[in-house]
Formats: sequence, structure tokens, C-alpha cells
Amino acid sequence: MRVSDIAKHEIIGLSIEIVDSKNKSDVGIKGKVIDETKKTLIIEKMSGQKKTLFKNNITIQIIINKQKVRIKGTCLLGRPQDRIKT
Repeated sequence: MRVSDIAKHEIIGLSIEIVDSKNKSDVGIKGKVIDETKKTLIIEKMSGQKKTLFKNNITIQIIINKQKVRIKGTCLLGRPQDRIKT
């Protein structure tokens, strides 16, 4: 997986961290993406709790190939199956 194409790939199963959010209480949340809808990401936090986050409100950070990559949630908007086809 190339860093430049991460927004076009499946992100379910990846560990992420919320680095910016319109809801400041969401900043710092870390966990694994367990599901994704058109407008939301569902994260399983380290504590085992599930958290639903609106994509248009967040910026996430993913570590790929030892590089930290930041992605605005707006780049992930849309149905996951349509996004990964492009």
C-alpha cells in the first residue's frame, strides 16, 4: 500500500489516532477501525469501548511503512465500497 493512495484503500482493521476534531473531546482517541459507513468510522478503543465518529469532523493519523500519515475525514466520505473502486 502506498502512502499517497491510503484514502482509496480499505481502512477497516487499521489502527488510527484522532489528531484533530470539531469535537475536541475526540482528539487523542486511539483504536482500531472496526466498521465504516458513508459518513462514520466506528473505532474500538484500547479499553474495548466502541466509538462512532463522523468523518467530516475529524482528521486521523495512521502509521504506514513507519510513516505517519494524516488524512482528513472528508477525504474518506462516501460509501467505502465506492471509494476503494477508484
